[in-house]
Order: sequence, then structure tokens, then C-alpha cells
Amino acid sequence: MKIVLIGIQGAGKSTQGNLLSKQLNIPYLSTGHIFRQIAKEKTQLGRYIKETLNSGMLIPDEKTIEIVNSYLSREEYKRGYILDGFPRTVKQAEKFSNNVDKIIYFEISDKEALWRLLYRNDNSRGDETLPALKKRIELYKKLTIPVVEYYRQYGKVVEIDGTQSIENVNQEILKSLGKQLIKNHVRIWKKKQKAIIAIVGLPGAGKTAASDYYAKKGLPVIHFGKILNDYVDGHKLPHTETTHKKLRLEWRKKYGDAAFAIMNEKKISQALDKNLVIAIDGMRSWEEYTYLKNKLPKVKIYLVAIFADKHLRYKRASSRRHRSELYGEERDMNEIMGTNMGPTIAFADFMVKNNFSIEEFEDKLEEVYRTVYFS
Repeated sequence: MKIVLIGIQGAGKSTQGNLLSKQLNIPYLSTGHIFRQIAKEKTQLGRYIKETLNSGMLIPDEKTIEIVNSYLSREEYKRGYILDGFPRTVKQAEKFSNNVDKIIYFEISDKEALWRLLYRNDNSRGDETLPALKKRIELYKKLTIPVVEYYRQYGKVVEIDGTQSIENVNQEILKSLGKQLIKNHVRIWKKKQKAIIAIVGLPGAGKTAASDYYAKKGLPVIHFGKILNDYVDGHKLPHTETTHKKLRLEWRKKYGDAAFAIMNEKKISQALDKNLVIAIDGMRSWEEYTYLKNKLPKVKIYLVAIFADKHLRYKRASSRRHRSELYGEERDMNEIMGTNMGPTIAFADFMVKNNFSIEEFEDKLEEVYRTVYFS
């Protein structure tokens, strides 16, 4: 199902978009999100978008249409989406290649919109002054209201009283879509294929930061290296490359090259029993990956390789509170060759670069999660 949310700023589109995303199991995104993601890319288009946004200008219609159509061609949006902020003009609506199923039009008065925007608790935007907001409302009426009329001729517009409570607005939208919310679940809700996000990468790349991010989102995280670290700590052994390599070789001799997958198999199965998506931090060998694929044929395993430049990895690893000596060329080669991590990195479904800010890194991890969850 492809849904477009249209309404004056402050009408509640983002609130309902996020609610509907969870209820209908399709992703919610805004053109603001799309442009912010592209503006971070070190490409000619990224620089153009960044410069245009920083100048306070609007992205031209033709370029906006091209970008949105391209973005929505990605795998995670094939089942549908909830789009906010596009189309903003009739020209954009006419050139939009995706076949929209419903336009949800939130109706609230100018006075109500201004009150919400000026007095909402999270108002931290410096551009949300009364004159600026009034100008935006005028622009919305001039450019976007005609979009509603454009779609109305095709019978796709659903008008919603946006002044109601969040719950009532949500119920009305679902009803207009032929759905009903029962005990916090939409009646036609279907569980999707279970999935594992397997995080791989060399020391210092940011595997722990990635797993921490997914843990904050509520995903259970199975840490493959925890068994080894707990053993070293419990036996009061030094965290050195020699100690770690010795233990890995001993366990591989006992269990085979899929040792850590075998030793964590029970935890993985228990987590998948209760969750649609889980994460594995520190999968190393190709054999661990293939072992889990064979043991869990109904679960899709996504390899997510975290990459950072060598000097950054070594700097991060050396500043860790624990195991700060486990980095360098010898460690890298033991990971790539000794644990057979090379193929899991080379064969990764996603390559996430972690050279810049934590915010940019987490944005990329969020995109991975969206793709996994909605594919």
C-alpha cells in the first residue's frame, strides 16, 4: 500500500506516519529525511542538495521528482510506504511515477496549526517564528492545496479532521483504509520473515557501536565474543592476541570452524522465538555464517560489514577501556585469515562506513534496519 500524507505543518503527519508504519508494516519517510541522507553523501548530488538546503532555497521540481522516484525504487519500499512532504506541487504529482493508493489529507485551521507549532514542547527550531510560520502556511496553500484537488479527481483523497485526539485520528485513517485496530494490532497484520543482522568488521571499525544502536532500538543482540572474553576474565588471563588466538584454536579444534555459532546457537534460537529481527555482534568466520544458514533455513541472515579507515580503527581500539592492546596489523591478519573473516566482509549485504560522526553512522545503520525489516 502506497500512502501520501498531506497537511499543513503541525497537522500531525509525522505522528500518524510513525504509528501507521508500525501498524501496517510499511516504512514511513519524509522528503526531509531523503534530502538529509543525500546531503551527507560525498557525491556531486550530495553537495548540490546540501548547498541548496543551506541557502534556504527549495529543491527544484524536476530534481525533487528524480530523487524521490529513485529513492522509492529501493527494495525496502517495494511493498509500499507512507510518504510525507511529497508531492508538494501539482507538477510533482503529475510526474510522480509511483502509483499512490491513498492521499490522507489532514484538515486543521491556520490558527490551530500556529498554536501547535508555537507552543509545542519540542520546539527548538530557530526558524519557527510567527512570521516564518505564516509564510510557510501561505506557501502551503498556494502550492500544496491544489495537489489535494489533483488527487481528488481520481477518488484517492481521504479527509481527516486533524483536530481530534491522536487515537481518534489514527482510528479514522485505518477505517478509511479498510482496516481495524484490535488490541493494538491491525486485523490483517502478518508476521514477516525472521531475520538476523550479523555485524562483521575488523577491530576498531565500530561493531560494538553498531550493536549498541540496534540494542537501543529494542533488538536482542547476541555477542559472539562474550564467551571468549568471559572465559579470559574468569580465568584471570591477559587479554592478548596470543591468549585469544590460543582459545579460538582450541574451540575450533573441538567444534570446528563454526565454533562460536555452535556455542551461541541456543541463545540465537531463544531470541528468534520471541523476536522478528535480532542482531549478532562479532560473527567472524564464513563457516559460522553458513552453519547458521543451514540450521535456520527460514531465517534470512544479512551480513553487515562495518568499515573505517585503518588509522581511525587503530586509534579507537587503542582507547578502549578493555582489550586496548588488541589491534594492529597482526590482529587484522589473524581476523581476516586466521578466523576466516575475510569472506564475511567481502560477501556482506551492506557496507557501512564509520569514518565520521556517530549521528551519520547511526543514520546509515537505520537505513540497514529499514531495508531488513521491510524487505
